Amino acid sequence: MENTSTIAFTADELKEVERLQSLYPEHKAAIMPVLWMAQKKWGWLSEDVMKYVADLFTLPYAHVLGVATFYTMYFKKPMGKHHIQVCTNISCMLRGGDSIYEHLCNKYGIRHNETTTDGKLSIEEVECMGACSGAPMIAINEDFYENVSLDQVEKLLQSL
Repeated sequence: MENTSTIAFTADELKEVERLQSLYPEHKAAIMPVLWMAQKKWGWLSEDVMKYVADLFTLPYAHVLGVATFYTMYFKKPMGKHHIQVCTNISCMLRGGDSIYEHLCNKYGIRHNETTTDGKLSIEEVECMGACSGAPMIAINEDFYENVSLDQVEKLLQSL
């Protein structure tokens, strides 16, 4: 765990937290974008980071933990520098998404929400990415790719 004294948003980031809170009638409604900010800053949401966010919002830690654990977009453990999400829902599965997922798992020796020993890659099997007409679909960090073939995925990974 991090030392909580080292976990703090900058003055500019705190202004952004205030701006986000001002968008909602109740400031706790801004918890999701603030958790996203925290994840982008620290790479994942450790217990100490979630406690810091809870303190910012004067909310119980359990509330923040509940939000963070409900949504899969929040990482509760360190993930790879390049986080690969592969959709294996029905449209993507029918067009090869499950084959892409299995290939990557076998190639890198990791499974769902695991990270390579060098910390470069992590993989996640996701249920739906909302692009059924572009199946199969993957995401690498925040870049989305539709209608991908195994060869295209390999080329994308080589370019990282």
